Amino acid sequence: MFLSCGDALFDLFAQDGGDVSSIALAGRVGGSPLNVALGLARLGHPAGFFTKMSDDLFGRRIRAFMEMEAIDQRFLVPTTRNTTLAMVSLDPAGVPHYSFYIEGTADRSVEVSDVPETFDGVKAVHLASYSTVTEPTASALAALARQERERCFISYDPNIRASIEPDLDVWRAKVAELAPLATLVKASEEDLQQLYPGRSIDAVLADWTSAGAAMAVVTRGENGAIAATASGQGAETPGVRVNVVDTVGAGDTFQAALLAKLAEDGRLSRQAVADLDRDAMRELIAFATRAAAVTCSRRGADLPRRSNLGLAPLAG
Repeated sequence: MFLSCGDALFDLFAQDGGDVSSIALAGRVGGSPLNVALGLARLGHPAGFFTKMSDDLFGRRIRAFMEMEAIDQRFLVPTTRNTTLAMVSLDPAGVPHYSFYIEGTADRSVEVSDVPETFDGVKAVHLASYSTVTEPTASALAALARQERERCFISYDPNIRASIEPDLDVWRAKVAELAPLATLVKASEEDLQQLYPGRSIDAVLADWTSAGAAMAVVTRGENGAIAATASGQGAETPGVRVNVVDTVGAGDTFQAALLAKLAEDGRLSRQAVADLDRDAMRELIAFATRAAAVTCSRRGADLPRRSNLGLAPLAG
């Protein structure tokens, strides 16, 4: 089973209306790591989630959504704290901008003591976004990664949210802490521009693989993606032309597709990833790019199923 950890929230989209005295909101379950769990489940892979989960209206809806999508809930920690909410606005290109209601909320309150000593049946762990830098959850997830790195494939996406933690030095320090623990690090070009302005993608990829990651990938939106391994291999793939509705969940789709394909190809290990040749790397990131394009063609984080990608159901 894949275990995704951290952010679990509701994205709230304001609906157009002429009455300035009211706002109509359309809500959708979100959170970067929860989207990754959703993507893996929709691609036919057992996926679970670890965080603290509220018993408020939004938390109950998230649990119902997870049940509907067959996301394993055994590692959820119940709490009476409220669910994180994100107000989402879209620019003319469909790029989302977030304002968070997050102080003291459920997914920001995970303690080190909440981390189970064992994660039976888990073969890969995914960490991402604001939960990796906001305490106490940040320390809990870092402890989880250190605990599981010798046993599990560790996947990490910084997914910078400066509106939550505006001090980019905090993000840089966390990336420096988690990248060496990770088997796979994936980030967007926008993340790199915030973290390391003026540095080239190749230089950052080399830093991450030198630090300990077996593979590092940077997504470039309509320009595709670029990847490098610790063994010195590199590959690029172009973007996929699509009628973009919005890009919400595109990066999470890319991550889920990377993990799903690695698992299906029998390469969900540090050594197998480090040993990928250029053709296999290009095939991997091209598949993830194609999956992300499907999400971009839909409203919100509506991640693809196998049939949307022309894939047969998994055997067994």
